[in-house]
Amino acid sequence: MASKDNTSLDDGVVPRRFANFPPSAWGDFFISYDSNTMLEEKMVEKQLQKLKEEVMNMFVTTDKSSEKLRLIDSIQRLGLSHHFQLEINETLQLLQSSSDDDDDIYNIALKFRLLRQEGYSISSEIFNKFINEEGEFKESIVKDKSGILSLYEASHLRMNGEYTLDKALRFTTTHLQEMAMDESSPLVDEAKHALKWPIYKTVPRLMTKHYISVHQKDPPNSVLLTFAKLDYTTSQKLYQKELGQHARWWKQLNLIERLSFARDRAVESYFWALGVYYEPNYSVGRMILAKIIALATVLDDMYDVYATLDELDLFTEAIERWDTNCMEKLPEYMKIFYEVILKTYEEFEEDMSKDIINYAINYAKEAFKRQCRVYFMEAKWYHEGYVPSMEEYMKVSIVSTCYYLFAPISFLGMGVAASEEAFKWVESDPMMLKASGIIGRLMNDITSHKFDQERGDVGSAVECYMKQHGVSEEETLVALENEVVRAWKDVVEDYMKSSNISKEICMRVLNLARLSDRFYKEEDGYTFADGTTKCFIASTLVDPVPI
Repeated sequence: MASKDNTSLDDGVVPRRFANFPPSAWGDFFISYDSNTMLEEKMVEKQLQKLKEEVMNMFVTTDKSSEKLRLIDSIQRLGLSHHFQLEINETLQLLQSSSDDDDDIYNIALKFRLLRQEGYSISSEIFNKFINEEGEFKESIVKDKSGILSLYEASHLRMNGEYTLDKALRFTTTHLQEMAMDESSPLVDEAKHALKWPIYKTVPRLMTKHYISVHQKDPPNSVLLTFAKLDYTTSQKLYQKELGQHARWWKQLNLIERLSFARDRAVESYFWALGVYYEPNYSVGRMILAKIIALATVLDDMYDVYATLDELDLFTEAIERWDTNCMEKLPEYMKIFYEVILKTYEEFEEDMSKDIINYAINYAKEAFKRQCRVYFMEAKWYHEGYVPSMEEYMKVSIVSTCYYLFAPISFLGMGVAASEEAFKWVESDPMMLKASGIIGRLMNDITSHKFDQERGDVGSAVECYMKQHGVSEEETLVALENEVVRAWKDVVEDYMKSSNISKEICMRVLNLARLSDRFYKEEDGYTFADGTTKCFIASTLVDPVPI
């Protein structure tokens, strides 16, 4: 519940709100994390290269289409696809137009999912052979438990108007729920996991950790499993080193001590950046993005909870001008934060000067300015007691999810892959980014609106929808959850149609939507990070893979 605090400023005593956010779930746990084992790294590098060559040879020696599909599926689930993207693309291009040597439901669904995941065109009509005269899926396929699971995973890559896949999801969900309740079923654990975390919506590193443990029980390919374990362990050491650096940077800023109204989410901000891109070659990008996410958290809390409207007007104008000379009119706590923001961006320019040209930094600054503008609009609504229409609310709040900030910031660490066209694409408000924002905003509002009401906020999507349509909270939640479903279809559709933008760029936006599904599925796991969120961060960044 929000509380009041009177903070002395130059103009007297100002009444302020505090949201009483929970403290960091980690404290200084990661401060000492580092890695300096060069000799060991060189030995591991040789092992990885040897295993990589063995797996590359599998692409040559594997003949049947179904076996190639399973190889690619295992490589992707085990988090190894960044080693074999060229081989995967070449194989899928051939399989896209090839006839099927195995036409059972498992392989057809697997082919469909793998092709769509990589952006290759494939029609959902491929499943028509499994539809009966009544237009429903044939009950005969139920006996193929692995096939049901494969079709379920494929159905999550549906676009608008693909009613066959809508039916497939309903059909397979029913049978997976039955499977999940049957403790004698060999797929009981996989069914339970899939129902909660379908592959397409899962943060890649968490899928990898889970799939390694699944492979461990009954490894179909010992070389792949050995490679995956070694690669995961090596990557985890890199992440630990990065997080140690990030934690020390955050500690040195001393922001939370000076701006005590804000959430201390340094670890969660790094994990969010890791969710956007886990590939080792994007280390610089992760460090940049993690810093912006940590600062955006403080920015959100300043606009949403602590600052007065007059102060926010001054701060928003200062950000628009992006000049240290603008600091004079700001209250002391804002001067501290403003200086940190400008200094952090200056450091980005210094770090990126060799790899990226000025336009990228300019787009990143404009994204931060836009973020402040929408935060200011939401602050005005609060201070004026105004509950906007659903359309008005969503237009602003989709941007206030920070995805329009995080997407261009993530491009800074991608080198030549992030062309100016990529930054212009984000600025054009593409459907994929808008839909990711809808997913993030609605899932966040659904799980956190009660807490927001307790601290005195005027309204979230829940309150706006209830007021506009005159319906109950229960009916509202159903309607908003349906909007999330539609948004996921928009993400898939735009991903498939964005041929002028590289899939490498699109993947950053897709991963933002996946992070929403992870953090906000059952609670606001970013604000209240001491439960489920702490568990999956520990699983990814602390706990070793099973031996």
